[in-house]
Amino acid sequence: MKFAHILLKNTFNIPKQVDRFSKFSPSPLSMKQFIDFGSANACEKTSFMFLRQELPVRLANIMKEIDFLPDKLISTPSVQLLHSWYAQSLMEIVDFLEKDPDDKKVLNMFTETLINVRNRHNNVVPTMAQGVVEYKETFGVDPVTNQNVQYFLDRFYTSRISTRMLINQHTLIFSGSTNPVHPKHIGSIDPNCDAVEVVRDAYESSKMLCDQYYLTSPEVEIKQVNSVEPNEPINIVYVPSHLYHMLFELFKNAMRATVETHENSTHLPPIKVRVSLGSEDLTIRMSDRGGGVPLRKIERLFSYMYSTAPSPVNDNARNAPLAGFGYGLPISRLYAKYFQGDLQLYSMEGYGTSAVIYLKALSTESVERLPVFNRSALRHYQTSTEADDWCIPSSEPKKLGKYDYNMQEERTEGKLN
Repeated sequence: MKFAHILLKNTFNIPKQVDRFSKFSPSPLSMKQFIDFGSANACEKTSFMFLRQELPVRLANIMKEIDFLPDKLISTPSVQLLHSWYAQSLMEIVDFLEKDPDDKKVLNMFTETLINVRNRHNNVVPTMAQGVVEYKETFGVDPVTNQNVQYFLDRFYTSRISTRMLINQHTLIFSGSTNPVHPKHIGSIDPNCDAVEVVRDAYESSKMLCDQYYLTSPEVEIKQVNSVEPNEPINIVYVPSHLYHMLFELFKNAMRATVETHENSTHLPPIKVRVSLGSEDLTIRMSDRGGGVPLRKIERLFSYMYSTAPSPVNDNARNAPLAGFGYGLPISRLYAKYFQGDLQLYSMEGYGTSAVIYLKALSTESVERLPVFNRSALRHYQTSTEADDWCIPSSEPKKLGKYDYNMQEERTEGKLN
């Protein structure tokens, strides 16, 4: 691998281990499997034996893909730093492959190693964002690079979400202490996650930020529909922190748009949230009257290359706290998709925007969605720009009165011959 020789010249074993583990596909787990293991059959030895194999597979699969990024992006200091973190974490976990799972000291050392790995990777998102900024400011953006970076970062950040999920489950369950705030949680999972309560928590946090910056904030109207058990609270098996992350980002965007659109009004229209539970899906729709977004800009809101992420070390910049650093929406969508859900935006320019979160209602269907490095993935990085097979509208319409039909006939005959 390119990075092994650039960053770790004396560690010749890293490329070998990456090649070894990237030949395996990750093993996705369902929410039910996470719950069953943590509640009834929690065995630290079993978890240790699974993770010492699974974590290297997930790390190696995504490390393989880094090599297919543009060379100039790979060479940025931020991306080189990232790879050094991943290489170090991979080798630290691989060290446990031959160790005795019946040795309690080994299990304790493994838990400590996982905590160190998690802490080392805390700044992966802003560091990668900075690498993209460094590349974009120096070399600009072209369609092929934009497509490849978008594809890679969706997979890279999803991989990170999944490894943190595995690490958090192990360290929280086997650390020897329960969370006093959430004693019924199984690791980071709440078997009875109250969706409306998480909506309220995210709203209050966003409201506090909005009040601090704008000295005002819109109210919220929450309605819930439980078609499975009418008049009962809506509870599902889920990771509350994941749902909170999505909702907090959406509330920030909705509040900012609402306040800035109605800055000269004496009354701010409320943000309306509807939570609905069906037999298959839990759906949360958040609607604002913040002026909306043109259709052509919707996909850009989920683009990493079009985002304006600041340096991760520049924490004192006077940016609006509700603006985020640019990756909030795309990563929120990855959180939704991680357990087979989704996040979509529907906007009416001049009026407002509705954001819809879809989650699986059943824990058996909430299965990890994981990237795997294979030939299909490789083809995505080998695509090139081709001529569009749809006509591109001209900025200046043809003058039909002077249109040369003879020339058009010649062109048509030439195409058909």
